[in-house]
Amino acid sequence: MSEQGFDLTSEGQALEAFYEALLDDDAAKLYDRAPCGYLSTTPEGLVIKVNQTFLTLAGYERDDLIGRRTFADLLTGGGRIYHETHYAPMLQMQGSARAIALDLVRADGRILPVLVNSVLERDAFGAPTVIRAAVFDATERRGYERELLLAKQRAEASEARATLLARTLQQTLIPPSPPQIPSLDLDAVYRPAGDGQEVGGDFYDVFEIGQGDWAVAIGDVCGKGVDAAVVTALARYTLRGAMVSRPAPSEALAALNDVLLRHGSDRFCTVGLLRLSRDDGGWSATVASAGHPLPYLVAEDMTTRTVGRPGSVLGVMAHPVLHDTTVPLQPEQALVMYTDGVTEARRKAEFFGEDRLEAALSRHAASATSLTHGVLAEVLDFQSGVARDDIALVAVRVPPEGS
Repeated sequence: MSEQGFDLTSEGQALEAFYEALLDDDAAKLYDRAPCGYLSTTPEGLVIKVNQTFLTLAGYERDDLIGRRTFADLLTGGGRIYHETHYAPMLQMQGSARAIALDLVRADGRILPVLVNSVLERDAFGAPTVIRAAVFDATERRGYERELLLAKQRAEASEARATLLARTLQQTLIPPSPPQIPSLDLDAVYRPAGDGQEVGGDFYDVFEIGQGDWAVAIGDVCGKGVDAAVVTALARYTLRGAMVSRPAPSEALAALNDVLLRHGSDRFCTVGLLRLSRDDGGWSATVASAGHPLPYLVAEDMTTRTVGRPGSVLGVMAHPVLHDTTVPLQPEQALVMYTDGVTEARRKAEFFGEDRLEAALSRHAASATSLTHGVLAEVLDFQSGVARDDIALVAVRVPPEGS
């Protein structure tokens, strides 16, 4: 007893008991009014305890569940199958399950998407005693996921339509087969990069300007997809129109440069343009290159050399530097035009390069078809059969005399 007549020990114990009761009451309220549903079940799944939050989510009364239903009884048909095949075995093996997405059937029959976290408690001997689960309303999350899925599906459908459009457009730009030119052997090949699903910017074209007067174009528009295909179409048809009114290939390339600059696209391109002319003495070729690899002349003795002078890329500057070079074509000589997918084909850090190309041209000089298909086969073999970039090849060859 203190001087004031109070038993401090008794008063302290009473105060402690008061706060313990208050804390127990707060814990009970926290459990019952928690922001997520709580329920406890036997190891077999029979509900033995629920909080008010879960009852509100599910729309049941407490007496409807405790000792009467299992957790699996509250799920949709698909959810019950998942419970038996995945959820319950996971709890038994791992002792817990996290963020399991299920559909709960409310008392009024409506479906409530939920996320469930569960733990399986065991006694000192390892026997399962109780399953405790936290249940979260996932309605908004499921709606957000559905919107994401729909957005993804719309994007994929849009991309598929764009790819189909670009591929269809590109197919109109690549001749299905090279035209037949009297007294000339001509062949061309085109191989898109990878599995061919992505539309590239490589193109070639062969068209007649007049009697004994032909043009051969090969080019590479930067980038891939619809935009590149549009510029490719623009380049191809501009060159066709320009070559009719302009005798020099360099002039036709300059006209294309003007069109590209007015078009407003940020796509530039490289083009090699060849004009083949026939007279009484045979064939001659006038070559102009706008940033494109120079064509190779393959002589009758199978030696090779490039023809022409390098020029400016198109679609960049107002006044590109372009040159014309004319060479006679003798019997058994060939001109081979190609895109950089040939020489820049890679195997690890190694390029196919000009040396391999020249050797391949010498090995396959027997015909235009042998030149295009033989070089293509060697380039693909160098890359283990997978083209890292688009590849286009065009070969024109003067047949032997008398053939």
